Amino acid sequence: MSADSPLYLPRIMDKILVEKLRYMGAVNIVGPKWCGKTWTGKKHSKSAIFIADSGGRYHNKLLAQTNPDLALEGEFPRLIDEWQEVPELWDAVRSNIDRIGGKGLFILTGSATPNDKDIIHSGVGRITTVKMRAMSLFESGDSAGTVSLKDLFDKKLEDHNTGNVDLKHIIQLTVRGGWPGSLNLTLENAFKIPKDYLKGVVRNDLKKMDGIDRDEDKLWRVLKSLARNESTLASKRTILNDVSEEGGTEVSAPTLDSYLAALERLHMIENKKPFDPNIRSRGRVGKSEKRYFTDPSLAIAALNVTPASLLNDLETYGCMFESMCVRDLTIYAEAIEGKLYHYRDKKNYEIDAIIELSDGRWAAFEIKVGFNQVDEAAENLLKVCGYISSSSRAGAPEFMCVICGMSAAAYRRKDGVYVIPITALKD
Repeated sequence: MSADSPLYLPRIMDKILVEKLRYMGAVNIVGPKWCGKTWTGKKHSKSAIFIADSGGRYHNKLLAQTNPDLALEGEFPRLIDEWQEVPELWDAVRSNIDRIGGKGLFILTGSATPNDKDIIHSGVGRITTVKMRAMSLFESGDSAGTVSLKDLFDKKLEDHNTGNVDLKHIIQLTVRGGWPGSLNLTLENAFKIPKDYLKGVVRNDLKKMDGIDRDEDKLWRVLKSLARNESTLASKRTILNDVSEEGGTEVSAPTLDSYLAALERLHMIENKKPFDPNIRSRGRVGKSEKRYFTDPSLAIAALNVTPASLLNDLETYGCMFESMCVRDLTIYAEAIEGKLYHYRDKKNYEIDAIIELSDGRWAAFEIKVGFNQVDEAAENLLKVCGYISSSSRAGAPEFMCVICGMSAAAYRRKDGVYVIPITALKD
């Protein structure tokens, strides 16, 4: 499918990329394999070179290794796809920007982060990096987008019905994931994609990234443990204990650290940092990151569970549903210059997600599958946000919201808490 094809689905990254190209010499799009970086890059470029193309025995890669500047010749903006295969291209891009001047010259895409030692100059002031993820429900056409995150911050929501939601359908969307190439497949085939994705990472991509031959059995056990601890604050010690319970060769702490670092470099996992509201008393805010795969379908594939089994285990599905919602909220937040965090303090007060905008405004979100959980979630938001407001310099949240899987309406409760179906949300 060509990026110029009418089949190309608009991405939230489109408008972010257009904006960045106005004031930077190059934009580096990073993200997991198969999330659509290349198609989006092609859509916004006038020429391209594909470094990982196997044609002519990797002619493009050999050309770039021999003379990086030749690989950059072409009409601007020029796409350099999978540039990390030849890390020297980064410094060549930076040098060309300095020599040519101007903005919007290059678009780089990469599905793995190269070692810093391979790059001489950071590219500050010339190259900016943005992260692209698998599709949100709004991008894949599975959210009606009748509620905008930006409008919520601007207090513009009008109560409205959004239609009934089928739990089986929500589960299927979570298992399928946000991979663009899965959207036109049958559900049966779409469910197989994340499993093959993980197999490819374990057998090929991790070794290809840095040449290290890792133990596949250990990798699978680590992936399964991460999946079992999806959407939790599980410590590395918890992961190690979990892995050891499965048997097999022992996984040491340094080995786990190296595996986690490699998965991060491949953009397979994306943990969320804790929100710091500058609470007066030191040590009250937890410092642990919350664990997530970059797409919930990968966690589900690692556990080898099915839509039917998740329907019978809603506790496990609740963690996967939270993961899907956090993926979408992260995408929507970044589109309005926001960042997503989680919150947990030493009093065990906890909030699933907090979005903080660049102007300091923030909002709090609880994420629940069932509508019968909304009252409890709203009560928790009011309690914890009240504590944060009274104990810190963060002030009151701009709004509080329960993201619900099974709500048939988007509305504001009498206590001021919003209830929004994930299938109605957009940026």
